[in-house]
Amino acid sequence: MKYQNAQMLLPEELVRDIQRYVQGSYLYIPVQEELKKQWGDSTGSKKLIEERNQQIARAYHSGALVKELAQQFYLTEHSIRRIIRKQKRGPL
Repeated sequence: MKYQNAQMLLPEELVRDIQRYVQGSYLYIPVQEELKKQWGDSTGSKKLIEERNQQIARAYHSGALVKELAQQFYLTEHSIRRIIRKQKRGPL
């Protein structure tokens, strides 16, 4: 989140209206609901994790052991089992 000076962005009249409610404080203005992005959409993290999870499921179905996959991907065995279960069900 980047802080910006309202006087540099907003019309003077709007700044005065806002100052009736808040002065000298930080004011968070949220993104409009319809413009919000889901977690990982901006950075590509979601896609990378999905690719990793598919790789884990393929390796498991090719005979890799849960314990080996946990060590290889630095995850717990419980996480590996959860990933395999979710991959069986398919995308939500």
